[in-house]
Amino acid sequence: MKKELRVRPIKNGTVIDHIAAGQALNVLKILGIVGRTDAVVSAVTNVPSKAMGKKDIVKVEDRELAPHEVDKIALIAPSATINIIREYKVKEKHKVAPPNMIEGVVKCANPNCISNTKEPVTSKFTVDKHEKGVQLRCVYCERIISENIVEHLF
Repeated sequence: MKKELRVRPIKNGTVIDHIAAGQALNVLKILGIVGRTDAVVSAVTNVPSKAMGKKDIVKVEDRELAPHEVDKIALIAPSATINIIREYKVKEKHKVAPPNMIEGVVKCANPNCISNTKEPVTSKFTVDKHEKGVQLRCVYCERIISENIVEHLF
């Protein structure tokens, strides 16, 4: 007899689906859900997926995401979909889309970049989406960040 564990449906909140395998905990970090929380959260990792091979899923009850949170998620999970749940039904569903430019969201990896000095300059990156994910290019020093983007988020 095959036994399956199931995550219960949520009444209201957000389901983030089609997250690249291994990124669910980074999504939680972006949402500020680390350590102890009163929020009801489900994170499922390495779920079989026909389209992706494996994927992660995050469910957060009683919370809808702010646009800046969706933009950050798009940087680390550009294939993700956001499902807004109300009364146990999907009321809205959309794919994340990395913005073309981000400001004040990512810290440049170059310690000598003007955005990392005491100058009143906000970090600014162009965003390029490609088959392996997202690549960020600093507009000031042209340093490229393509791996571990979550480590550079403010």
